[in-house]
Amino acid sequence: MRKLIFAMNMSLDGYIAAPGDDLGWSVPSDELFQWWSDRVVSRGLALYGRKLWEAMSSHWPTADKQPGATPAAIEYAGRWRDMPKVVFSSTTSTVDWNTRQVTGDVVAEITGLKADDGGPMDIGGATLAGAAMRAGLIDEYVIVTHPVLVGGGTPFFTALDKWVNLSLVETRTFPDGVVLTRYETKR
Repeated sequence: MRKLIFAMNMSLDGYIAAPGDDLGWSVPSDELFQWWSDRVVSRGLALYGRKLWEAMSSHWPTADKQPGATPAAIEYAGRWRDMPKVVFSSTTSTVDWNTRQVTGDVVAEITGLKADDGGPMDIGGATLAGAAMRAGLIDEYVIVTHPVLVGGGTPFFTALDKWVNLSLVETRTFPDGVVLTRYETKR
């Protein structure tokens, strides 16, 4: 069975995006960017909600061709294009770059993907991850906390019907006071 991991940047007050979907507060250091890049090659599949897909697909497919692209951005862009991806959206009109689209039952699809063979899966996007959280499908939470208070926006965690007990399995500090915490779901 594949492991499903919810991994995203978060502000200290619990948001993955500030009001207006502003992500300017989450610009990574070189070390953190490399950590995110290395995750891409160690995952069997990435699951995206519509908003996160639109943000990623508007930049990374051609980021390596942009003037002044850094070696790290060039590396990440190639890794991102090559990584198998699933986009959950009924309104997105086009997917590309090793991606397929799902418009049906999110929980049923993710349950089926978890039962398949393959490497771990990352899930991203508040609405999509929220559905997986409520269904008890997330095996691990990776929270990359930035030392900023944004005061509102899109919360990392959704409202739940019941508690989810977790075990801390890793902590790591990155430059600029960014702290990674990784938790496994207790089952």
